[in-house]
Amino acid sequence: MRRFSTKFFSGALVALVACAVSTGAVAQKPATKRVTAVQGGAPYATRADAMQFADDVAARNQLDREWVRTTIGSARYLSNVPRLMLPAPAGTPKNWRVYRSRFIDPVRIAAGVRFWRANRATLARAEATYGVPPEIIVGIIGVETIYGQNMGNFRVIDALATLAFDFPQGHPRAAERQAFFRGELESFLSTESRTSADPMVPLGSYAGAMGMPQFMPSSIAKYAVDFDGDGRIDLIHSVDDVIGSVGSYFKAFGWQPGRPAILPVRFDEARLKKAVLLAPDILPTFSADSFTAAGGVLDGDAQNYKGLIALIELQNGGEAPTYVAGTQNFYAITRYNWSSYYAMSVLELGREVRAAMTR
Repeated sequence: MRRFSTKFFSGALVALVACAVSTGAVAQKPATKRVTAVQGGAPYATRADAMQFADDVAARNQLDREWVRTTIGSARYLSNVPRLMLPAPAGTPKNWRVYRSRFIDPVRIAAGVRFWRANRATLARAEATYGVPPEIIVGIIGVETIYGQNMGNFRVIDALATLAFDFPQGHPRAAERQAFFRGELESFLSTESRTSADPMVPLGSYAGAMGMPQFMPSSIAKYAVDFDGDGRIDLIHSVDDVIGSVGSYFKAFGWQPGRPAILPVRFDEARLKKAVLLAPDILPTFSADSFTAAGGVLDGDAQNYKGLIALIELQNGGEAPTYVAGTQNFYAITRYNWSSYYAMSVLELGREVRAAMTR
């Protein structure tokens, strides 16, 4: 039986711009700068709600009750984590060009070229196994952690406990998100109990995401794979496991091999019903014909695309927005992080790295 190795896990860091968070691979903004944990309270052993949660987790998962209580009780409140989870203030303009510049830069592209060249065979094997092309996997890992350079310095147990028991009530989805993080804490404890690792050791992001690809604990349990065949899953040291796990994740969320993620789009202003086209947000809803009927224009081969598409709007501050048509594969990328800006950054970084490979 394979064991999950969380002994060496750490995680991604906070971005300078707000983006939506997912319940899948990651639950925080991708990395652009380092953020340090700030302790600000007593251990959770003094909290009745935390100890009741520990008892419930132990009972549900048939874990040693004292081990769970001791582990949760040793976690510390991190005073800066709740603030980091709050969305940008209402009215804060989004700007795709600014967002893009933070992830599509010479340093990240050069690191991506080195990563691709060093792992060419594994990337090809992942594509053969899961149908996900190398540039998508390279784009994800580059946006998340710059290929392992920025993987987080928060104790995972502290971050998850803080968000499970002290999620900021000012968040518009506080109850939903707190329940999510309680589930992630439970998943982390369940996994740690099956290893010989110290649960107080793993480091990660301020949201508890771990490893080079920044998987949340539940995603490790569901989608991470032992792609190097050594009998354990290590998303910190095994690049093979990292690459295979990202491919596994996308396959699980409906990646369609050989199909594009985006299509170029323009508008027929005379019959444009932009509100209709934008209403489904990033969910692929329109056939090529229904998209055209609402005033969207697909040119060239895109006119023959057989799947459903969505109109993706990327705001550029006070300038005109950027528009593309997103396919099922674009939607699959947003299951990693619920942001069209994030998904476009992944696509563009992968494309830039691929282009640089031939120079």
